[in-house]
Amino acid sequence: MIVFPNAKINLGLRILRKRTDGFHDIETIMIPIGLSDALEIVPSADGKFAFTASGIAIQSDPEENLCVKAFRMMQRKYGLPEVKIHLHKAIPAGAGLGGGSSDAAFALKLTRRLFSIKVCGSELLEMAAALGSDCPFFIENKTSVAAGRGEALQPFPLSLKGYHLLLVKPDINVSTPWAYNNITPSGIPLPAPDQLRETEAWDAMLVNDFEPAVMKTYPEIKEVRDRIRDLGAFYTAMSGSGSAVFGLFKSAPLVSKEDFSGMFVWQELC
Repeated sequence: MIVFPNAKINLGLRILRKRTDGFHDIETIMIPIGLSDALEIVPSADGKFAFTASGIAIQSDPEENLCVKAFRMMQRKYGLPEVKIHLHKAIPAGAGLGGGSSDAAFALKLTRRLFSIKVCGSELLEMAAALGSDCPFFIENKTSVAAGRGEALQPFPLSLKGYHLLLVKPDINVSTPWAYNNITPSGIPLPAPDQLRETEAWDAMLVNDFEPAVMKTYPEIKEVRDRIRDLGAFYTAMSGSGSAVFGLFKSAPLVSKEDFSGMFVWQELC
């Protein structure tokens, strides 16, 4: 069984306050995009567990990989036999695109399907939340406002259909814990849906509170954002805590090899 865990982008990301549990209350609009990994889980014929990977190199120990953790969670809960897992990575890490979280959520869903486990949606969401703040989003995988620490989701009536997406990740990995430790909460919530009808206003209204601290430390990320804007994007932003930056266009941008040399580049029609 093979599935394709996809990435996400954030339209606006507001840090409202630091919580007593050490996390932060946030508000952000999460939107799934087409960039994806590939994940295969099959029953183990020899009774032994195995995890293999290809594509973008994974540095962590296999048991620390989020999709392995997701399977182990299901295995302990439901007494499952061992499996073979293969993960092909195409979503870069340290980018703010939710690749690891997506792998974990899809591993939960795929394990449920593989072993025909009867588990309700709310229970699956709880399991996803225990794996990471972004993981619950990828269970439903629909445009949503994420609140709380990112696990409280509400559907959001916003579509990017017909727009062109340009996504660029410079050769920089931003640590999410570092980003949160260096953020100053703005306390400003997201605008209401009816305020977002005019895309020309998005740059002013959909603000990512991580950008000032991250771009001060990594000015190359700001340079990428400025280059994307110069190509004609009507909205540009860093996704999550970075380092990936994206732009939305009303027509396909003309991107040359020299524009983002040595960087990860992805384009799609939404």
